Amino acid sequence: MAEQTSTANAWPANPADLIPAGRKRLGWGLLAAATLGLLTIIVVQILYKTEMSTVGFDTWRPVIYAYILWGAALGAWQVLTRGEDGQRALFLLPALLFTIAMVIFPTLFGFYIALTDWNLSSFTGRRFNGLDNFWQMLADPYYRNALLNMVLYVLAVLVEYVVAFGLALLLNAQIRARKFFRVVFLLPLMLSPVAVSWMVGKSLMEYRFGPAATLARHLGWDNPAFFSDPITARISIMMLDAWTFIPFMMIMLLAGLQAMSREVLEAARVDGATAWQTFWQVTFPLMLPVSVTAVILRIIFKLKLADIIITLTSGGPGGATDSVSSFIYREYRDRSNVGYGTMLAMAYLIIIVVFVTWLLKVASRFVRNVN
Repeated sequence: MAEQTSTANAWPANPADLIPAGRKRLGWGLLAAATLGLLTIIVVQILYKTEMSTVGFDTWRPVIYAYILWGAALGAWQVLTRGEDGQRALFLLPALLFTIAMVIFPTLFGFYIALTDWNLSSFTGRRFNGLDNFWQMLADPYYRNALLNMVLYVLAVLVEYVVAFGLALLLNAQIRARKFFRVVFLLPLMLSPVAVSWMVGKSLMEYRFGPAATLARHLGWDNPAFFSDPITARISIMMLDAWTFIPFMMIMLLAGLQAMSREVLEAARVDGATAWQTFWQVTFPLMLPVSVTAVILRIIFKLKLADIIITLTSGGPGGATDSVSSFIYREYRDRSNVGYGTMLAMAYLIIIVVFVTWLLKVASRFVRNVN
């Protein structure tokens, strides 16, 4: 009797096990039917739009309806097969459907466009051309130059980090008008990079009348054309970009310093550590998680660098300052070459995903080893 009572009151290992098998089969059947219907309509519509079949729809509206029905079937499948857990999962369903519609579908469509010769200035429309765009990309010296420039631009983040850390330490110290200087140093971050490019790049660094050019002449530089020489133009762009975004890193590092335990620093001073020893052996290791986060976020921002370059040099002189993003933008804008531009964008997307994944692993291992 005691054994029967114990068995009756025992909580099941998995609440989903209490759901009848017929109900689960109904859920799986609904999901399978909706998925099959959605895939069928998509394939039929693609074949019709590519003129490989005469059966199809004039608009993509049936595909949207099938997608909505598939979303409803997905929700019903969760409820029928998982019970209360499935009801809670319904709250995530809108986000899932939005992600599929706004992220996954455009990405897949982008890969398809990358395999076509679509040019907006051509009347031939969009034709599948296989890997022609890919081979063209590999042979494109301007794209390789843009990739090399991205390496230089990303490496400049290390210099930005050193400057930002120094400013954060300064603004964390007990100096006069500290709040005022915090606001002043944050001002560049409040401006659009395009505004910075026009205000600082075009006006201050203009080679005939700009104050920076005039100062350079007084210092002995005969022809201070900041954007005419490839090397000088790259350095000028890196300086302007750093001037805009160093406050972003500075504010993150300053927040990390503010959150640091004062007792640890006081203990180091009591033990007789100098200022440099306190920074190098206490402050810097404790700030590593914040530092890594700031650097990685800044690198991600840097990988999208385009607005300053487009505004100041349009990639010139001779494509010397192009980033990958500005090069892709000009491929779309100047040549209307959607197919080739999309191939460049998709290749760059893969490079970014691989690089950022590797970077996160290395950063995580580095922080773990130091701490």
